[in-house]
Amino acid sequence: MTMNRWTLAALALATLALPPLLPEKHLAIYVLLGLAATVTVGVSMLMGYAGQVSLGQASFYAIGGYAAGMLAVRGVPTAVGLVAAPIVAALAAVLLGAPLLRLRGHHLAFATLAMQLILLSLLGQGEWAGGAIGLQGIPRLSLAGFELRDDVGYAYVVWVVLAVVLLISRNVVASRAGRGLRAAATSETAAAASGVAIGGYRLAVFALSAAFAGLAGGIYAYYLGYLAPGSFPVLLSIEYVVMAVVGGLGTIAGPVIGAAVIVLLVQVLTALGTQPGMPGYAPSVLSYAVYALLLVATVLYLPRGLGPALRTGTARLVGAVRRAPAEPRAEGVPAPPKPAA
Repeated sequence: MTMNRWTLAALALATLALPPLLPEKHLAIYVLLGLAATVTVGVSMLMGYAGQVSLGQASFYAIGGYAAGMLAVRGVPTAVGLVAAPIVAALAAVLLGAPLLRLRGHHLAFATLAMQLILLSLLGQGEWAGGAIGLQGIPRLSLAGFELRDDVGYAYVVWVVLAVVLLISRNVVASRAGRGLRAAATSETAAAASGVAIGGYRLAVFALSAAFAGLAGGIYAYYLGYLAPGSFPVLLSIEYVVMAVVGGLGTIAGPVIGAAVIVLLVQVLTALGTQPGMPGYAPSVLSYAVYALLLVATVLYLPRGLGPALRTGTARLVGAVRRAPAEPRAEGVPAPPKPAA
């Protein structure tokens, strides 16, 4: 085993051992962290490899959640709804991405933001989705006849799903399509001259990132048992972008690191903003301000994100320890005998 594999094995063991040790309040945060990281993996691929900025990723999170929730309240087995959630989100991404991905830069960002605003309006006005009241009575997730009733079971499901998503992302990045996306993000003209199907690859990554978000949304629906348009605000899409940038765009572990930093920071800001004497809009204002500061600080001082910075720092520390000279012997102490051949 290389050092990287030892690190992954240690992280996997820690992930499996942590849920039973956490109190209920912190366990809920642990579940939400895993869901946020699952969505952020898709955002990191879309921005880091396809070079496209999406400010509406929470739309596909909502589409997956509502798809799973509406199937469940109509008596469809929850396992079927969980499979349908990423498929519906990916199909929606293909239909919407075909015209939207013709745009570039801030035009695409504004278009995806408008897409989310339109979706929230439809969900709030549509009786088929519960309207402004929301979708209620969503049953718990049942897998292979076993119903998940506590947060520990959901924690294991969420982090297993995250591991699968990370594995899929790693394989996509290492594939021919991943190399073509990296080339297109660097220079579209050179990639197109080399025969890279830029439009098709970008649409595929857009659909894949939407499928990740839809899968997380399906689990979120079964976990809470209730969905409303207010569960998917525009600020949520901005959070996913901040997570991807802070963790490191175009990396595998970066989204997990960025999600952990932002989710924990959100809890701190929420606790601070709900203190006695604080206005009702304090949590939102604090969140926007801190997100702006984080983005500016990351772009200026850690342009590659926390993930690559931590990996580089760890490698330098290990190298410095290995190059450290041996302790000098005390004067008059003979050197140890050399071992026999």
